[in-house]
Order: sequence, then structure tokens, then C-alpha cells
Amino acid sequence: MASPTVQHGQRTVGVSLKMYFTLSQTASYIAACAPLGPLALSLNVDLFIIPDFLSLTATSTSLRLEAPTIRLGAQDCFWEDSGAYTGEVSPAVLKSIGCSLVELGHAERRRLFGENDELVAKKAKAAERNGLMPLVCIGERNQGSLEEAVRECRPQIESVLEVTGEEVIFAYEPVWAIGQPAPAAPEHINSVVKELRGICGERKVRFLYGGSAGPGTFEKIKESVDGLFLGRFAHDPERFAQVVREVGA
Repeated sequence: MASPTVQHGQRTVGVSLKMYFTLSQTASYIAACAPLGPLALSLNVDLFIIPDFLSLTATSTSLRLEAPTIRLGAQDCFWEDSGAYTGEVSPAVLKSIGCSLVELGHAERRRLFGENDELVAKKAKAAERNGLMPLVCIGERNQGSLEEAVRECRPQIESVLEVTGEEVIFAYEPVWAIGQPAPAAPEHINSVVKELRGICGERKVRFLYGGSAGPGTFEKIKESVDGLFLGRFAHDPERFAQVVREVGA
């Protein structure tokens, strides 16, 4: 495959807390991360934090008062704004409490809850409709060739681009690399992401890498990606700051 010219988006770093923290632990973590707001701003890095749903309101208040340049995200949303959908979370409500982006289609949701490309696209459309930037997780399930990775990721991307018109963030997370001691090989990441950018054409997109990312990861893949989407590594605010500095540099 011939690699297209890479058109980079804004440098971006974010973290998802998944379901690891209690309410009090999340509050302490957000307070410890407040200094990262000015740091990221000085380096022109778009910084976001995605806590669990029950922490969103308190986190929104804390960030607004202590670190207004750190963006707040949610871990999922429903595809309708309101209605008889017991247990679901409205994108309109997420927007009203201060969220500016929403994570969709993570490998865990695809595996545990059977979410497919059509469902993720419906959620992305709903997010955009409510002024939330979709952060869509994509990635191949099994370690293989460049062609195999692109073939599996293509419909994950195209389904979202077909129903949205604004900027989208794609987090490329090879499923086989999630939770491993080391990220995917830089050569693999660079090759795959360059091809995936070509699929996006002229659309405004950002590509982040996730999947066991940490210090030193970005330097090896900065030719293709715009930043990193972090997991448990960044649950330590000092290490989170280290990555922000690397991406901003």
C-alpha cells in the first residue's frame, strides 16, 4: 500500500479511568491533575480526562474551578437524547454537565456488550448532534499484517464518517496490544495509521494511539499519530505529566 501524506491534527493526550477508582479516589486524582492544565496549554496540547459516570458532575465542577483548560469526557452515551431507555446515559445531559467529548466503541464494549460498527456510528451521530466530539476506539482483534489490520479497521472508521460531519478523534488501539507489557511495534502503528488517515480523505480527524502506551511511545510514532490515549499508566498524575511533556515537545 502506498502511504498518503500525513495531515496532523492538534497534539492530544487523554486518559480513561474506566471503573478503577472510587468517588474519593477520583476526586483526589482530579485535584492532583489540575496543574497539568496550564502545562498542557503552554505546550499546545489538548488534554482530556474521562472518569466514570458517577464522578462526572463533581469532576466537571472541579475542572471548571481549578483547571478549566482540561476537557471532560464520558465513557459512553446512548444514541437518543431522551426517552424510555432505562439505564442509558443521554448525550444531551452529558453536554449539559460540561462534557465536550465522549468515548465510543472501546474494545471492551464491543467484546462484553456486543457493540458493533452500526451501533457505535449511531452513538457518534448522537454525540455530534449534541456538541460532543466523538472519540471512537478502533483496532484489529488479532496480530497480523498491515493489510489485515487496515481491512478490519476500515469499516469501523467509515461507518462513523458516514454519519458525522465535524471533527472526530480515532483512538487506534490494537486489541491484542491492550493490557500488554509493551505497545505494538512502532513500525506497525505508523504503517496502519497512515493508511487509515488515507481512508478519511479530507475529513478533519485526529489519530491517537492507545494500547499499553507510556513514556517514550509517542517519540517513536509521532510521524503518524497526534497523541496518546492512556489507561492505567496515567492513573499516576506524575507519569501523566511526563507523557504530556513528551507529546508537547
